[in-house]
Amino acid sequence: MKQKTVHEGEARTLRVAGMSCASCVAHVERALGKVEGVRSASVNLATETATVSVAPEVPFEALAEAVRKAGYEVQRDQVALDIEGMSCAACVGRVEKVLKRVPGVLDASVNLAARRARVETSGAVPLAALVEAVGKAGFGARAAGEVGEAARAATAAAEERSLRHAVWFAAALTAPVVALEMGSHFIPGVHDWVMMTLGQRESWWLQFLLTTLVLFGPGLRFFRKGLPALARGAPDMNALVAIGTGAAWLYSVVATFAPGLLPAGTVHVYYEAAAVIVTLILVGRLLEARARGRTSEAIQRLMRIQPRTARVWRDGEFRELPVEEVVVGDVIQVRPGEKVAVDGEVVEGASFVDESMITGEPVPAEKTLGSAVVGGTLNTRGAFSFRATKVGADTVLAQIIRMVETAQGAKLPIQALVDKVTMVFVPIVMAVAVLTFGVWFAFGPEPALTFALVNAVAVLIVACPCAMGLATPTSIMVATGRAAAMGVLFRQGEALQRLRDADVVALDKTGTLTVGRPELTDLITAEGFARDEVLALVAAVESRSEHPIGQAIVAAARAAGLALGEAQGFEATAGHGVRAQVAGRRVEIGADRLMTRLGLDVGVFAAQAEQLGDEGKSPLYAAIDGRLAAIIAVADPLKPTSVAAVRALHAMGLRVAMVTGDNARTAHAIARQAGIDEVVAEVLPDGKVEAVKGLRRDGRRVAFVGDGINDAPALAESEVGIAIGTGTDVAIESADVVLMSGDLAGVPRAIALSRATMRNIVQNLFWAFAYNTALIPLAAGVFWPATGLLLSPIFAAAAMSLSSVFVLGNALRLRRFGVAAADAAVDGGAPASIRAARA
Repeated sequence: MKQKTVHEGEARTLRVAGMSCASCVAHVERALGKVEGVRSASVNLATETATVSVAPEVPFEALAEAVRKAGYEVQRDQVALDIEGMSCAACVGRVEKVLKRVPGVLDASVNLAARRARVETSGAVPLAALVEAVGKAGFGARAAGEVGEAARAATAAAEERSLRHAVWFAAALTAPVVALEMGSHFIPGVHDWVMMTLGQRESWWLQFLLTTLVLFGPGLRFFRKGLPALARGAPDMNALVAIGTGAAWLYSVVATFAPGLLPAGTVHVYYEAAAVIVTLILVGRLLEARARGRTSEAIQRLMRIQPRTARVWRDGEFRELPVEEVVVGDVIQVRPGEKVAVDGEVVEGASFVDESMITGEPVPAEKTLGSAVVGGTLNTRGAFSFRATKVGADTVLAQIIRMVETAQGAKLPIQALVDKVTMVFVPIVMAVAVLTFGVWFAFGPEPALTFALVNAVAVLIVACPCAMGLATPTSIMVATGRAAAMGVLFRQGEALQRLRDADVVALDKTGTLTVGRPELTDLITAEGFARDEVLALVAAVESRSEHPIGQAIVAAARAAGLALGEAQGFEATAGHGVRAQVAGRRVEIGADRLMTRLGLDVGVFAAQAEQLGDEGKSPLYAAIDGRLAAIIAVADPLKPTSVAAVRALHAMGLRVAMVTGDNARTAHAIARQAGIDEVVAEVLPDGKVEAVKGLRRDGRRVAFVGDGINDAPALAESEVGIAIGTGTDVAIESADVVLMSGDLAGVPRAIALSRATMRNIVQNLFWAFAYNTALIPLAAGVFWPATGLLLSPIFAAAAMSLSSVFVLGNALRLRRFGVAAADAAVDGGAPASIRAARA
C-alpha cells in the first residue's frame, strides 16, 4: 500500500467507497493530489479512508469531486444532536461555527425552533468531540437518539412549568416596585402617601430588595448565560438583557447607597425598569415555549399513532405483547377498532382499514388476502390476521417520522442572508448602545447621564435576534408537520422553497398520470349480442392467456360477477390473436387482421374504431361462431383525479408536461384528455433526464413527478423530484417530496402548501427585520430632536417579547392549512380554491 507523509496543513479525513486494490489507492491519491491547495494525501485501503493535508480555504466539495472523477465516492454520515441553552439566532450561529471547526465535519445546520443540530461528517468523527465543541461554546449537547420523543416532551413540559413559576414569582415581586415608583408619577396622592408612610429612602431600599430578588432569582438565567457568552466574545440575547438590566440595577444601587458618587440632578432609581424588563422577557419566553411546543405537535402526533401492544401468535395462542417484541414473520391478529401494530401482509380474514393518518385519504381501504397493511392504521370493521414484514425502524411510520424530522431541521436558501446578519447582529447592537450612551452623555440635555443610561438600556433591550432566528425554522416545522398529516412528505426541507419556484410540472405517464395497469375501457357489441354474454365468453378464452390485455379482460368479467366457462382447444397466433371453444361456441379475439382473415367486415365499427384511435386506444375485435360480435378496447386509463389535478396546476399558473415512452399518437391522446400543455413522447428509459433538461429552456424550473425505477434519474435531475408513494423504493429515495397516496391531487396540495409556507416565512422575516430596523433607532433617540419621542426600556422589553411571539403565532397559522383548502383547487380549479391555496 502506498503511503505519503502528511505535511503541515489542515488534516481532513474522508471515507472513500469503491476501492478494491492498491491501484485504486494510487488513483485516489493522485486525484486528490491534483486539487489546488492539497499538500499531501494518504489513502488506507483497509479502513477505506483518505487523510488529506489541505489549505483551510479548500472546500470539501472540491475534494469530493476529485474522488468522484476518479471513479469513487466519498461517503457522508449524519449525526443529530439535541442542543440545550439556545435562546436566539446568535446562539445558532455560534453553535454552527464551533461544530464546523471539528475535524471531519463537512457541514452543520442548527434549528432554533427544534433545538436540533444536524452535522454532516466524512470519516470517523467521535460524538464526544462534537459534544465537547458545543460545550466549550457554552451550550449543552447530546445525541438525539439518546432521548425519546416522550422524554423530549417531558423536558419541554418541565421547562414550561419552570418558566411559569418564574413568571409568577417575578410578577409578584415586580408589582410592588412598579406601584411604588410608577404609581407616584401617574396616580394622584400615591407620591404623598409613600413619602408620609415609608419615606423616599425606605421606598428605594424596598425596591432594591424586591428587584434584587427578581434579577438574581428568576432573572439569574440571563446572567448565567449572557455574561460567559460576553466573556467568550460571542454575546447573545442573554448578554443584551444581562447588560441592560444589570446597568439599570447598578445605577440604581449607586443612587440608593452612594448618591454622592453621581453628578447633581442625576440621582434617580430605575429598579422598576430592571424588574419589569426581566418579568416581561420571562413572559415572552413562556409564550414562546408554549408556541414552540405546538410547532412540534406533528412529530408527537405521529409517535402516538403506533399502538403500544399487539396480539401475536406465540406458542399456539394469541398473546398481548409489547410492539417492541414483534419480529418479522410473526402473525398478528387485529380486531375491529384496533390499530395495526407493524407493517405486514394479510394472511387471513378481510376488512376495511382507515389509512388517513398515513396517506391523507379519508376513505377506508379494503384489505383482503395478500393485501399490504401499514403500522399505525385503524381497522374499522371485520377481523383479520397478518404476517409482519417490517418492524421497528423499518416500518413506513418510522420512515415518515424520520423524513419529517429531517425536513423540520432543514435550512432553506432564504435563511442564508438571515444567518449572515445574525452573526454580527448582537455585537452591532452593543456598539449602537455604547454609541447611544456616548452621544447622549456628551450632547444630551440635563440630566445627560440619566438620558444616556435609559436610552442605552432601551437599545440593548429592544433588539430582538430571537425573532430573526425563529422566522424560518418555525414555519418549516409547522408546514412539514401539516404536510405529513395531508399525506405529503418533504424528504428535504429545501424542497419547500424550490417547489414554490417551479414553473413546469412534468408528469410521468404510466402509474403517475394513469392507473399503471391495463383495464377494460370499452366493449361495444354488434346487433344480436348481449354485453355480459360476450364479456363472459371472451374472458373465458383470455383466462388461458398470460398477456396483460387478456388479464385486464378477465379482471373486468370477474368484477362484474360473471361466471367463466372452460376454454378448450386454446390457440394463440402471434400478431393476430387467440381462439378457443367455450361451452361449444367458437370464440376468436384479435386485431382487424384476424377478422379479415376470417372473412368478417369490421367496417360496421369504423366510427367507434376511429374514436378509440383518437383516444390513444388500440381496438380489438371479438367473433363468436363466425359472426363479428364486439369491438373491445383495453388501455391504461387516467386516474380519477388526474384531470382535476392538472386543471388545478393550470389555475396556479403552472404549465404541465407529460414525459412518456409511448408513441406520439397515444401520448397526445392522453394529453388531450388530461388537458396537458406539452408532450415529450417516445422517450427511452434513459432519456427522461434529457427530457427534463429540455423542459428547462428559457430558464424554467421543473418539478418532475414519477413512480418507477426509470424515473429516479429524472427525479434527481429536476429542481424538485416528487415521487408517488405507491411507486418503487428507488423512486422514493431519489425524490425530494413523497405523496403517500397514489393520488396526483397531492401535487397541487404540496405546491399550495409550499407557496403558503414561503409567504409565511417572508412575513416573519419582514416583521423581524422591520421591527429591529424601526425600533432600534427609536430606542437610541434618533427621532427625539424632531418629535420628542423616546422609548422607555419597559416598553422596549414588552415589544421585544411580543416580537418573538408574533413570529411564532404567525407560523402557527399554517396549522390551519387544510386538505380542503388545497383540494378545492383539485375539485375544479375554481378561483376561490386558488385563493384558499394562496391564503
